[in-house]
Amino acid sequence: MGIFEPYRAIGYITAGVPFSVQRLGTETFVTVSVGKAFQVYNCAKLSLVLVGPQLQKKIQALASYREYTFAAYGSDIGVFKRAHQVATWSRHTAKVCLLLLFGEHILSVDVDGNVYIWAFKGMNENLSPVGHILLDSNFSPSCIMHPDTYLNKVILGSQEGSLQLWNLSTKTKLYEFKGWNSSISSCVSSPALDVVAVGCADGKIHIHNIRYDEELVTFSHSMKGSVTALSFSTDGQPLLASGSSSGVVSIWNLEKRRLQSVIRDAHDGSIISLHFFANEPVLMSSSADNSIKMWIFDTSDGEPRLLRFRSGHSAPPLCIRFYANGRHILSAGQDRAFRLFSVVQDQQSRELSQRHVSKRAKKLKLKEEEIKLKPVIAFDVAEIRERDWCNVVTSHMDTPQAYVWRLQNFVIGEHILRPCPDNPSPVKACAISACGNFAILGTVGGWIERFNLQSGISRGSYIDQLEGTNHAHDGAVVGVACDSTNTLMISAGYAGDIKVWDFKGRELKSRWEIGSSLVKISYHHLNGLLATAADDFVIRLFDVVALRMVRKFEGHSDRITDLCFSEDGKWLLSSSMDGSLRIWDIILARQVDAVYVNVPITALSLSPNMDILATAHVDQNGVYLWVNQSMFSGDSDINLYGSGKEVVTVKLPSVSSGEGSQVEESNEPAIRHSESKDVPSFLPLVEQIPDLVTLSLLPKSQWQSLINLDVIKVRNKPVEPPKKPEKAPFFLPSIPSLSGDILFKPSETSAEGDRKADEDKSKITPEVPSSQFLRLLHSCSEAKNFSPFTAYIKGLSPSTLDLELRMLQIIDDNDADDDDDLEDVEKRQELLSIELLMDYFIYEISCRSNFEFVQALVRLFLKIHGETIRRQSVLQNKAKVLLETQCSVWQRVDKLFQGARCMLAFLSNSQF
Repeated sequence: MGIFEPYRAIGYITAGVPFSVQRLGTETFVTVSVGKAFQVYNCAKLSLVLVGPQLQKKIQALASYREYTFAAYGSDIGVFKRAHQVATWSRHTAKVCLLLLFGEHILSVDVDGNVYIWAFKGMNENLSPVGHILLDSNFSPSCIMHPDTYLNKVILGSQEGSLQLWNLSTKTKLYEFKGWNSSISSCVSSPALDVVAVGCADGKIHIHNIRYDEELVTFSHSMKGSVTALSFSTDGQPLLASGSSSGVVSIWNLEKRRLQSVIRDAHDGSIISLHFFANEPVLMSSSADNSIKMWIFDTSDGEPRLLRFRSGHSAPPLCIRFYANGRHILSAGQDRAFRLFSVVQDQQSRELSQRHVSKRAKKLKLKEEEIKLKPVIAFDVAEIRERDWCNVVTSHMDTPQAYVWRLQNFVIGEHILRPCPDNPSPVKACAISACGNFAILGTVGGWIERFNLQSGISRGSYIDQLEGTNHAHDGAVVGVACDSTNTLMISAGYAGDIKVWDFKGRELKSRWEIGSSLVKISYHHLNGLLATAADDFVIRLFDVVALRMVRKFEGHSDRITDLCFSEDGKWLLSSSMDGSLRIWDIILARQVDAVYVNVPITALSLSPNMDILATAHVDQNGVYLWVNQSMFSGDSDINLYGSGKEVVTVKLPSVSSGEGSQVEESNEPAIRHSESKDVPSFLPLVEQIPDLVTLSLLPKSQWQSLINLDVIKVRNKPVEPPKKPEKAPFFLPSIPSLSGDILFKPSETSAEGDRKADEDKSKITPEVPSSQFLRLLHSCSEAKNFSPFTAYIKGLSPSTLDLELRMLQIIDDNDADDDDDLEDVEKRQELLSIELLMDYFIYEISCRSNFEFVQALVRLFLKIHGETIRRQSVLQNKAKVLLETQCSVWQRVDKLFQGARCMLAFLSNSQF
C-alpha cells in the first residue's frame, strides 16, 4: 500500500436484499445489507447505530433476533452478536438465497433446494444443523414464510408457480398448492387466520385461504412488473401494501376489495421490502435505488405521506468536492441528484432541494426524474459567501443554462444563468471567483460569459478578436478558472488552446497551444499553476504568470478522468481509466506513489487538511474515503512509499471502517511500507525541524499537574480524619499482602518467605537500583539512548513521578561542612542518579523533543533537589551546562515568536 490507505465508504443505505425488522424493548431496529456488510438503523429517526464487518462475499439474505444478526453470503451463514461474528454455519454446497427466523431456529434455503434447520441457542457447543429437508428437483424456491398458528409448518413458494406446505418437525410435505401459472415472487401471512397473500411475477396478488385451498380475492397491478413485496397492516385498518418492480407502492383496501391509493414515485428502482410496523399506521419500504422510506397513514383521505427517509445516490456520482473544511462532500450523480454527504456524522447527509419536485410531478402527472434537472457534469463552490447569497454553480448535461445553489439552506437558487441567449449551447464548464461574487461559464460553442451571483445579471463576455468569430474559443470550452486576486481568468479549449484573460477588462493577454486535445484542467490559486490533461495521456503544468510549461508528467495509459491539487500545492493527484491513482511531487518533478484500484476512478477530491481523499468509481453508487497515512505516522521521508515502479492493486474501501480493505490476492491487511516487525507503529521524526521544538503530545493536564502538584495535594487534603463508626460490622482478621489477596492467617511458609526475602535484600549491593525508574535511567545512560526512559516516564502519573524524584533526596543529619561527610555524600547512589538525570535533561533539551513535558519535569526536579545541587560542585557544573543548553534552545524559539508577534501587530494596525 502507498500513501493513501483505504478507510471506508459513505453514501450506501441499502442494497437489493430484503431487510429484517426486530424490536428491542420500546425501540424498533431494521437491519439492511450494503453489499458485503450490513447496517442497523434505529427506526425512530432512521439513525445509523451499527455497521457490521466486511464479509468475503455479498450478502444474499438477512435475519435478526434481538442482538443477533444472521447473514447468508455465498454458501455460508454468519452469526453476529452486534458487530462481532461469533459463529459460521457451513453445510450448504450452493448459494443460500433465503433465511427465516422460526422461533429459536433459523431456516436456510439454497438454490439447489436444500433446507437446513439451525438452532442458534447453544450454538457455541454445536455448529451443525438440527434438521435437513431436500425439496423436489423441479421446485426452485423463491420465498418462504411461516403461517400464524401453524405449529412447526412453513410455506415455500417456487419459481415454477407452486406452493408447498412442510412440517419441519416430521420433515414431510403436507400439501402442494397448484399455483397460478406464474412465478411466485413474494408470500406473507395476514392477521386473519389461514389467510396468506401471494405475489406473482405477472403483477397479480392472490389472497388465498390455505386451510381450504380457496382463493378469496385477486388484485392486479396496473403497472407492468412483478409483485416484489407484500405487507399487511396490523393497526386495525384492513390494508395490504404491495410493491412492484417498477418502484410503485399500491395500498389495497381488503374490506372494499379495491385499490385505495398508489404511491407512484415511491422509489426510483424495484421495491425490495415492505413492512407495516406492529399496531402503527407506518409503512417502511426499501428499494434497489439505495433508499429506505417510511410512510404514515394519518391523512383524512387515507393517502400515505412521507414521514422520514434515508437515501444515497441511485446511480454513480460524476463529480465530488470537499466542503466546509473537509467535514462534508458535495456529490453530483447520474441520478440527477445533487447531494451533501457528511464525513463526520452520516445522519447529516442530505439531498439538495430542487423546489417541490414531488408536488410538480404529481400535478403534471410525470415522474420525478422527468422534473429534476439533468445530471451535473461540472460544478464549483465558494465557501466565503455562504451566508450572503448562492455559493454553488452547476452545469448540467445538454443544458444551455447553469443553476446556482445556496448551501446554507440546502436549496436551489432563484437565478438561472443563461450565457449567449441569442445562440444558446450547452454549458460545459463553470467556475466561481475567489471573492465569491462572480461565476464564469463556458459553453460547447466556445462562448465564455461572466455573471454576478448575487443578482444573476451578466457582466460581460470574453471574446478573442483574433479568432475571427464572436467567441472565446474555436470549439468547446473544456475548463475555466480564476486566480486568487481576480486579476486573471484562464480558459482552455478542446482544440488544445489555453488563453489568459484580464479578469476585469475581459481582454486577451496571452495564449499558447498544447498540441493535443484537452479533456481536463485544474488550477491552484496559491501557486498559480495550471494542470492540464490531454488526449495523449500526458499531464502538463503551466505557470500562468510566467506563461511557460514548468512540469510534464507521463505514466497513464488510458484517458485521464480527474486532476486534483493538494492544498499546499506540493502534490498533484491524477486518476485514469486504466485504474491507476498517481501522486506527483511538483517540487521534485517526479511520481512519488501509484496504486491500481480494481475499479477505475472517475472523480477525486483531496480535503483541505490533506488527511482524507474522496473518490468516485465506475458503476459504484457510493463515495470512497482514503486516509493519508503520512499525516498520522512519524515517517517524514516520502521515499519510504511506493515509487510507482512496483504498483500494487488494492480493493475499494469497505462500508465498515473497522475492517480495512485488503491488498488483492492476500488475506493480510494492507501494511504500510514504513513499518516492519522490528519498528514500532509510531516512530519519532528522523530529522528535527531547525530552530523549532517538538511537543510531547501528552494531555495538558498531565504536565501541568507536575508544576502544581503541591497545590493539588493541599486542595485534596481531607478536612477531618475519618471517624470510626459506632457499630462497626464484624470482620475476619486479615493481614495486607502486596499481591492484593486477603490472608486470614499468616502461615509458616509465608513467614519463612519473608525471612528469605529479608536475607536476599541484605545481600543486594547499594549500587544496583531498586526501582524500574532508576534501572531504566542507568541502562539508557550506558547505552546513550534515552528513548525508552522517556517513553516510560511519559506513562507515569504526576504523583508517581513526583515520588520517584523525591526518593533520590539526600537526607543527612550531620553537619555537611566536614570533609569526611562530603566524601560520604559524594559516594552515595542518590548523587549518581541525580547526575544522570541532569545528563538526561541536557540531552533531551538539546534534541528539542518533548519540550513542554521536559520543562515541567526540570522545574519539579529543581524544586526538590535544588539545595543538593547548590552543595555539590559536580552538580553545579552540570547545572551550568543545563542552563546554557536551555538558553540557546529557547532563544531561537523566542526569536521566531517575536518575529510572528511583530508581523501580527503590523498587520493588525494596517488598513487595506
